[in-house]
Amino acid sequence: MSRVAPFSLRLTTEERQQLEAQAGTMPVGSYIKSVVFADEAPKYRSRRKPPVAEQQLLAEVLARLGQTRHANNLNQIAKHLNQGTLELDEELAADLNAAIADVTWMRAKLMEALGVKS
Repeated sequence: MSRVAPFSLRLTTEERQQLEAQAGTMPVGSYIKSVVFADEAPKYRSRRKPPVAEQQLLAEVLARLGQTRHANNLNQIAKHLNQGTLELDEELAADLNAAIADVTWMRAKLMEALGVKS
């Protein structure tokens, strides 16, 4: 978000002292914005590191994905489907079923790591 030119506000010495006292340790500009835009003030969240268990689940999924050639295989299947040259034999059926099982497992583990109930 880009910032526009600063806004200037003239205060008496007493008003400035009162404003600084109310702001306490907070920067005066931040204090003014927090008061003026209280309902619309952005909510800042600190970044959190995922718990170790989540990292482990995600690492498992990535490792499993790295061990497969599903993306390449699915691309080749789609190519042959579009060309009308795909013949489904026992080996291809077994490969498709294995890919489906792997994708199903990955989905379940990702949902678990994200805390989403299936």
